[in-house]
Amino acid sequence: MNEKSMRERMLAGDLYQADDPEIAAEQARAQRLSHRINTSDPTDADLLRRLFVELLAEFGDGAFIRPPFHCDYGSRISFGARSFANFGLTVLDVAEVVIGDDVQIGPQVQLLTATHPLDPEPRRDKWESAAPISIGDNVWLGGGVVVCPGVTIGADTVVGAGAVVTEDLPPGVVAVGVPARVTRSL
Repeated sequence: MNEKSMRERMLAGDLYQADDPEIAAEQARAQRLSHRINTSDPTDADLLRRLFVELLAEFGDGAFIRPPFHCDYGSRISFGARSFANFGLTVLDVAEVVIGDDVQIGPQVQLLTATHPLDPEPRRDKWESAAPISIGDNVWLGGGVVVCPGVTIGADTVVGAGAVVTEDLPPGVVAVGVPARVTRSL
């Protein structure tokens, strides 16, 4: 029987250990491209677009991300058409991150797919896993929002600044707080 590689385990959402040469090569690629993005002339929109197209799985027409930008791999991030992210977006894309069209992302937002075991032994042994994040069309994430592993945010939803989204949010609501709670429908 052929055992899965650590990279295959990671992509399947299984527990894996990140000290794998294949995984390290992907991370190095993302680090190089992110460094180029973060040290480029911030007014050179054409260069930034080319770099994001190379880094990300998808970078939609009219999309824009203001540097600095940080990610693990880039290759598991889809960033929709006409979507915008302000300064300091961090995306831990161990699992897939899908950002819809016309999404507005405030400064210092974190999209975190990575997670670790609660049991101390496997955590000590450096096992980890991830769960995907999906953000629907026309969502607005206020500054400093944190979206946790496995969360889906429905279309047209607004998440208030500083909220920590630990569970799915339906379409067309306002959610605020830690943890984020729906306060009203739109």
